[in-house]
Amino acid sequence: MKNPWIIIGVLVVVLFGGAFWYSGSVAEQANEGIEIAKNIKGNTESTVILEEFSDFQCPACGQFYPVVQDIMDDYGDQIQFHYRHFPLIRIHPAAEPAARAAEAAGQQGKFFEYHDLLFENQPAWSQSANPSAFFTRFAEELELDMNQFTSQQRSSLIRDKIRDDMAEGMERGVNSTPTFFLNGERLQLTTIGDLRAAVEAALGVVPEGAEVPAETTTVDPNENVQFGI
Repeated sequence: MKNPWIIIGVLVVVLFGGAFWYSGSVAEQANEGIEIAKNIKGNTESTVILEEFSDFQCPACGQFYPVVQDIMDDYGDQIQFHYRHFPLIRIHPAAEPAARAAEAAGQQGKFFEYHDLLFENQPAWSQSANPSAFFTRFAEELELDMNQFTSQQRSSLIRDKIRDDMAEGMERGVNSTPTFFLNGERLQLTTIGDLRAAVEAALGVVPEGAEVPAETTTVDPNENVQFGI
């Protein structure tokens, strides 16, 4: 009679080998057609660049979302905005899956549309026991190819892109979200309004309501000036 432990060992090897092959095959299929690109909107020719390292599940990022939207509405033709991933995985477990879903939508040209739905509905999905159901619903609302979307969420290339953003963020000193950089310089923001003020300063925009200094005339003391009465 054959040793039963040998039979069990063979079965284990076969099962694990099959599982490994299957997972590798799924990952390979998910990578099909993937094109990795930066998430940029606005005027891509502008030299004024606003970058945000952000976490879709972060409440503070949700608070800054409408501010960034307003800035882009007003100055989107003058600046370019780069969205960078920095999911705080330990405290926001749904942030990384949300980032993968957004990137999968981006493969169909809908990254920022999906980005907007995530932030506009953040309280609902971020507190849900099943956030993936929301991710699917958002994709359906955007009329994405659902087979492609579902597959590409599992793409190792998309996972690597998110991790690369995080690695770059850490190299640049990012340790919280949101963190903004303007023309490569990290912004130290005290209030939400400081972000708009920094962008306007970079553009040379005088904020509405601000006093414009009156023109002054400089008199050369060496000139012989006579003042009439």
